[in-house]
Amino acid sequence: MNQSSSKLQYAPAGHPSVRFGKVGVLLANLGTPDGYDYLSMRRYLGEFLSDRRVIDYSPWLWQPLLQLVILTKRPFTSGAAYKSIWNEDAGESPLRTITRDQTRLVSDRLKSWFGDSVEVTYCMRYGNPSTHSRLTSLVDQGCKKVLFFPLYPQHSDSTTATANDQLFRVLNRLKWPPAIRTIAPYFDHPSYIAALSKSIRSELERLEFDPEILIASYHGLPRRYLAEGDPYHCHCQKTSRLLAELLGWEKGRLATTFQSRFGKEEWLQPYTVEEVARLAESGTKRLAVIAPGFSSDCIETLEEIDVEIREAFMEAGGERFEYLPCLNTSDEHIEMLSKIIRENLSGWL
Repeated sequence: MNQSSSKLQYAPAGHPSVRFGKVGVLLANLGTPDGYDYLSMRRYLGEFLSDRRVIDYSPWLWQPLLQLVILTKRPFTSGAAYKSIWNEDAGESPLRTITRDQTRLVSDRLKSWFGDSVEVTYCMRYGNPSTHSRLTSLVDQGCKKVLFFPLYPQHSDSTTATANDQLFRVLNRLKWPPAIRTIAPYFDHPSYIAALSKSIRSELERLEFDPEILIASYHGLPRRYLAEGDPYHCHCQKTSRLLAELLGWEKGRLATTFQSRFGKEEWLQPYTVEEVARLAESGTKRLAVIAPGFSSDCIETLEEIDVEIREAFMEAGGERFEYLPCLNTSDEHIEMLSKIIRENLSGWL
C-alpha cells in the first residue's frame, strides 16, 4: 500500500480518512507584522513583548506599562521603520519574503534527495503564518513525524527556547500529535562557519574600499541572562572566533558587538551603536558590519544596522560604511540548511 495513502487497509465502513507516511520539516523564524499600520503593529508587538521568554518581568508590573504606555507609542515608530524596508510588491516584510524563498529552495533540495516523502514549510513564532497553522497543515498532509528547525544559529531563551515552547503548546492541543525532533543550535557547525566565510569574502571583493574592521553584530540580551545560564553570549563569541580563524584574520580585525537594546537595564556589551561611534572617533574611517545571528535580513539588519548604526558611524567621523547582507537565499546557505536537516532526519528517511 502507498505509504501516503489516505485510506486505511481493513478500516470499517465510514472510518474517517487518515493520511500518513510522510515526514514534515518545519522551519521557524522570529516573526513579522502583517502590515506597518498602527493596529497591525500593535498586535504584533503585543504578542512579542508579552512573551515571558522575551520580557521576564512580573506581568503585574509589565503588562500595565506595556498596554497603557508602550503600545500606544511604539507601533507608530516601529511602523515607520517597517515602512522604510517593506516589500511593497509582495505586501509583506522582507523577513517573510526571504523565509518563504528559503523554504521553497530547501524543499526543492530535500525532494531531490527524498522525493515526495518529505513536506517542507515555515512558520513564525509571532504573527503569521503561525506555528499552529503550519504544524496542523503538515499533520493533515500525512506527516506523522516532524522535524522542527528554529532558524537561530545561537541558542537564546528569547529565540530558540520560545520557538520550541510554542511548538509544544500546539502539540498539547492535538489529538494525535506527530513524533517530534528539534534541531540543536548550529553556531559552530562547520557548514555554517564555511557559508559565513564564503559570503564575507564574496561581499568584501565587490566593495570599492577595504574595511579596516569587520563588526559582527548580534542581537542583544540583558546581561543577567548570561549569569542565569543562557548560553547565547558564549555561542556568539565562538561563532566569531571560528569565523575569524577560518578567514585567517589577525586578532582585532573582526569585533563582536550587540545591538537592539531595550529598556534601562544593562545588556550584553559592547553595544554596536556605541562601538561604531567609538571606532570612528578613534580614527577608523572604513567599516563593514555583518549580522551572523540572523538567518534572514529583517528590521534589525536593514533598518537598525544599515540606517541607524550607519548614521552613528558617519556622524562620529567615519567615511565609508557597508552592511554585508545575511546568508538569506545564497546557495551556501540553502546547502547548509539542507545538510543539517538531512543529518537530523537520519533514521526517519
